[in-house]
Amino acid sequence: MDLLSRLLNERDWLMADGATGTNLFNMGLEAGEPPELWNIDQPDNIRALYQGAVDSGSDIFLTNSFGGTAARLKLHNAQDRVRELNKAAAELGREVADKAGRPVVVAGSVGPTGEIFEPLGPLSHAEAVEMFEEQAAGLMEGGADVLWLETISAPEEYKAAAEAFANLNAPWVGTMSFDTAGRTMMGMTSAAMVEMVQGVENPPLGFGANCGVGASDLLRTIQGFKAANPGLPIVAKGNAGIPKFVHGHIHYDGTPELMGKYAVMVRDSGARIIGGCCGTMPAHLVAMRKALEETPAGPAPSDEEIVAALGGFSSDSDGTGDAPVAKRVRRRRK
Repeated sequence: MDLLSRLLNERDWLMADGATGTNLFNMGLEAGEPPELWNIDQPDNIRALYQGAVDSGSDIFLTNSFGGTAARLKLHNAQDRVRELNKAAAELGREVADKAGRPVVVAGSVGPTGEIFEPLGPLSHAEAVEMFEEQAAGLMEGGADVLWLETISAPEEYKAAAEAFANLNAPWVGTMSFDTAGRTMMGMTSAAMVEMVQGVENPPLGFGANCGVGASDLLRTIQGFKAANPGLPIVAKGNAGIPKFVHGHIHYDGTPELMGKYAVMVRDSGARIIGGCCGTMPAHLVAMRKALEETPAGPAPSDEEIVAALGGFSSDSDGTGDAPVAKRVRRRRK
């Protein structure tokens, strides 16, 4: 049994990590600079990124390989380094995890290709499968315990990645980003994602949502997953609040206290793997772990309770196609 499956069998919930980009920018990564090159050029910084998650209580951390497909690396003339950069990302992760003194899952991050699929765009299914398989092979060779597809919007891309991972007989997890009135940018609803995940020939060990708009919206999506009775562990990796442009930099306004509340609420909403995405720093993770350990499980929060604790939803619609629910889109934060 793979490590993630074993931990899921032993534990009610697992904590994932936080942001990659936000933490690396704080270490000096420049805007437009591909973070994957740091796996070779700045390995100590990548070790520090991973170690920060482990020290903050994460049971799972994602590798620095989000943009590791040939399509993304081509933007930096590094398309011939896919295997090298992904293998290095996982090797550094394996090094940190093996010294943790407890089981920690190294999850090989696989992000979107950035290309549009046929017939609307140039990318064919076969080409996408080939790109995902090339990246995944490097991650598995480097020692990743599981592959972790994230921030996907199109069902075609999700299915292509699933096929690529099946070709390698690799365990995987897959999340999508619900950032457009409760749907992904390409129109997927939470219920439609559950149906898709249940229908793939190589189902993931877990599925869910990451990134998106804010913690409140993500909670509503998680509850949509749960209502569809998926039969698989649900993953929640929400952003640390809402991004704001402050003094020339993007700043997320979510405090550690807010992320602690989010962690408990999303657990009570049905998530079993809980982490953060953009803006989530080690201090947030520490607060999340503490809140999860100290707060007894309770019923799923209502919309009103979510708004009171985390702030208003970004839209009336939860993406299900139901009639909008009135008076729950007040943009206020505590």
